[in-house]
Amino acid sequence: MTDLYIYYRVPAGQAGALASKVRAMQAALGGGQLKRRPGEKDGLQTWMEVYASVTDDFPARLDRAAEEAGLQQHIDGLRHTEVFTDFN
Repeated sequence: MTDLYIYYRVPAGQAGALASKVRAMQAALGGGQLKRRPGEKDGLQTWMEVYASVTDDFPARLDRAAEEAGLQQHIDGLRHTEVFTDFN
């Protein structure tokens, strides 16, 4: 199975607006987790979206959903995706 971990930096002043958009996007996609590193550095928070056991078409669906939700306007820099698979 494949799990996705997407991390990015969020200006503290954008946190509220972004959280509601991410949660709505995740609900439309059928789930996911939203996490954040404790504290801030230089006014930025580090956030992570987690999607466990996704299908092969999910990354493309997620990219489209993030674009449609307008997430990038609330993020400092890019969203970075890490892919992990089960260890056999």
